[in-house]
Amino acid sequence: MRYLGPPGAAFAMVLVTSGLILLPRQVAAHCDSMDGPVVQAAQKALETNTVEIALAWVQPSGEKEIRDAFDRTMRVRGAGGEAQELADLWFFETLVRVHRMGEGEPYTGLKPAGSQVAPGIVQADQALEAGSVDHLVAHLGDEASRALHERFDRVVHLRDYSVHDVSTGRLYVRAYTEYMHFVEALYGLLTGQEEAHWGAHDAPSQPLP
Repeated sequence: MRYLGPPGAAFAMVLVTSGLILLPRQVAAHCDSMDGPVVQAAQKALETNTVEIALAWVQPSGEKEIRDAFDRTMRVRGAGGEAQELADLWFFETLVRVHRMGEGEPYTGLKPAGSQVAPGIVQADQALEAGSVDHLVAHLGDEASRALHERFDRVVHLRDYSVHDVSTGRLYVRAYTEYMHFVEALYGLLTGQEEAHWGAHDAPSQPLP
């Protein structure tokens, strides 16, 4: 098993990478907003005439498209004014689209600055700016503990049901499965073994009470 730091750090990494608790997919991807890191990289690349700054955000398969887009944008920027603004925006959109494609995610347009971002993403950026991840570790560790306790307590609450009460039995099986899925996902990401062994409707391995 790989050692990834103290338990709080491990939980933090799991939550950020898996989105199990704090990172809903509809708001987690701040890379497609005007104030996100991809557009910031694009701006710096154009300002300094250094395409490599932008290339860091795309896969090798997208490099040619970005180099071509960069060269075209730099030529148009010389006109200044509205032409420069439109050229810059086109390059921002191109870089974000190719970046998202490299992540296997769809491009749905460039979002305006100030768009909603998940709290975990905001705090992750703030940790980088502050040069310390301690506060983020503590916060995400608390969230992980809360989520795990909720699932555990639900299973314990339901497990002593009457064998004749099928409805409650099904609630127990659902709670048990969700608990197992959650723990398996945590362990899977921590150890690099992300293969799922439980089906969506798997029953507990031990006989029900």
